[in-house]
Amino acid sequence: MDSRLLWVFASAVCLLLPLPVRSLSGQTYPLTDEGGLGRVFDGIGGLSGGGATSRLLVNYAEPYRSQILDYLFKPNFGASLHILKVEIGGDAQTTDGTEPSHMHYENDENYFRGYEWWLMKEAKKRNPNITLIALPWAFPGWVGRGKNWPYDFPDVTAAYVVNWILGAKTYHDLDIQYIGIWNERNFDSTYIKVLRNMLDKVGLTDVGIVAADGDWSIANSLISDPHLNDSVQVIGAHYPGTTTVPQALKTQKKLWSSEDYSTFNDEVGGGCWARILNQNYVNGQMTATISWNLVASYYEELPFGRDGLMTAQEPWSGNYVVESPIWITAHTTQFTQPGWTYLQTVGHLSQGGSYVALTDGYGNLTVVIETMTHDHSVCIRPPLPPFNVTSQNATFQLKGSFASIKELQVWRSHFDFKEKKHSLFEKLTPVKLIDGSFTLNLAEDEVYTLTTVRMGRKGSFPDPPPSARFPKTYKDDFDIRNPPFSEAPNFADQTGVFEYYINLTDPGPHAFTMRQVVTQRPVTWAADSDQTVTVIGDYRWQNMMVSCDVFMENVKSGGVFVAARVDKGGQSIRSAKGVFFWVFANGSYRVTNDLAGKTVLAEGVSGTGAFDWYNLSLFVQGQSAFGVLDGRQLWKITGVSSPKNGWAAIGTGSFELAQFDNFNVLAE
Repeated sequence: MDSRLLWVFASAVCLLLPLPVRSLSGQTYPLTDEGGLGRVFDGIGGLSGGGATSRLLVNYAEPYRSQILDYLFKPNFGASLHILKVEIGGDAQTTDGTEPSHMHYENDENYFRGYEWWLMKEAKKRNPNITLIALPWAFPGWVGRGKNWPYDFPDVTAAYVVNWILGAKTYHDLDIQYIGIWNERNFDSTYIKVLRNMLDKVGLTDVGIVAADGDWSIANSLISDPHLNDSVQVIGAHYPGTTTVPQALKTQKKLWSSEDYSTFNDEVGGGCWARILNQNYVNGQMTATISWNLVASYYEELPFGRDGLMTAQEPWSGNYVVESPIWITAHTTQFTQPGWTYLQTVGHLSQGGSYVALTDGYGNLTVVIETMTHDHSVCIRPPLPPFNVTSQNATFQLKGSFASIKELQVWRSHFDFKEKKHSLFEKLTPVKLIDGSFTLNLAEDEVYTLTTVRMGRKGSFPDPPPSARFPKTYKDDFDIRNPPFSEAPNFADQTGVFEYYINLTDPGPHAFTMRQVVTQRPVTWAADSDQTVTVIGDYRWQNMMVSCDVFMENVKSGGVFVAARVDKGGQSIRSAKGVFFWVFANGSYRVTNDLAGKTVLAEGVSGTGAFDWYNLSLFVQGQSAFGVLDGRQLWKITGVSSPKNGWAAIGTGSFELAQFDNFNVLAE
């Protein structure tokens, strides 16, 4: 949209907001249901996936794992989220890792892979009314029929998605309420219609479609195409900057910020979250806001480290951190529910900041006020235009059906960026209303909730264990007969999918292994590498030994590696550097300084082949490295000057089947 038109539109929206009335104490803002109400509130949520953002959460021991889940989902305790959105795994890199598909291959179905099923059930266990949403960020390669695009064969893609929804119900008794449309490039109207028809044919008429889960561009098509309009229930935008567009409002559809936040979860991140939770409705009429991501439970050195509502990235220690966005979320979620309705009397404060008010229609009222300053509420995207906020007195006058309210409960968060003494979600003395009004002295960087609801609670547990680095000695023989999850603990797949595997052809020492199972490049918007790789350990490791038994299953082009000092992951995995020790099924070995294999440090004859087990051991010390194959030193090099540190890793030379066993790392 032309920036001048956007300014005119924003100005028009502001003109529709209630004008404050000046009083001796500052400004007076009416709160009333006279003349009708605003839009229906759909909730606040968190997003697991896009990708692999909850990877480490499942590896926490009890009671810490349940405590983390309580802070996220338990009503009247912490964030008390209304919505959980999850990734439908597509075997592809989708930001911080890969999540496994329920259909690796066209003739394959398994509805127990990954951890999103478990997470949804844990959320439902705590809040049976939580809204469940799913979105495929990527697809297995077979869906694209050889192209990096999922919509040339809409029946195939729709069936793939519908199978997942049916599997959620059949195997886990989970009702998915909304399904999103992958839209990193542009939406496909034919696919949306096919998906809607297929959902309806199998009895999933209550499953709504969120489109295009990217920007507002679908609005024009909804207006001009009645069939498409009937197929879509919600327009979802990512990182909308609290604004919408006139065409989206014209559709009269629900408008959601279906992915937002994505900001480091310190106090500035909390300020970002406070501002957009209010202003997504005040400025953009969006009735749901979903945080990417739910919980920062992935290695912090991956892209967008600690961009979650809370941090849980140390299952080996049990340490987790309840960050400020949890309590900012509570200001709204603990005192409202989906189905409540915004008042029309919402808006901006005269000296900066904003306020919203919601009612359940039965006499309850909740008002949320934020006065976050510009520099203390910057989100990662989009750029935040300048604005000013100063301390102010604000009087709120309750009218209509709220005029008889005599008392409101008060909860406050105050960010003190000067003294670093932040007060989050503290219960204050209830405020007494005089003639239906109350006045607040609002400082900068504050969030207030005033409400008739008395159920609020700042939940807590004893402090978790102290933070600790990943153990320097770590082993895994993958010898688990009934694993609770399909992936081994602490491994973070960056391209490909590494799963527990029962080797029925080898009842001996390698009966239980870990297997890389993706055999075709997935359909994805991110940059999967040409090799598969999973990382593990402490990114700060420098000197280490990495050892693993390996088994190639591709006679012609099989290749596997162990690696140290791997310095990149996530959507940057293609450019990862480190020390990579490869062996190939053609009887050769290679040592490279990068995952892509372009910088060769050594190479020669290994005598390795497919369908035999070998042990690879890589030793890296300072600028020296050497490799051992089945107890025999194969090579030694010096001058390895970079990278200085990084993860341990294993992987394959292409999208191919291969097995791994008896992984062992020893770091200094």
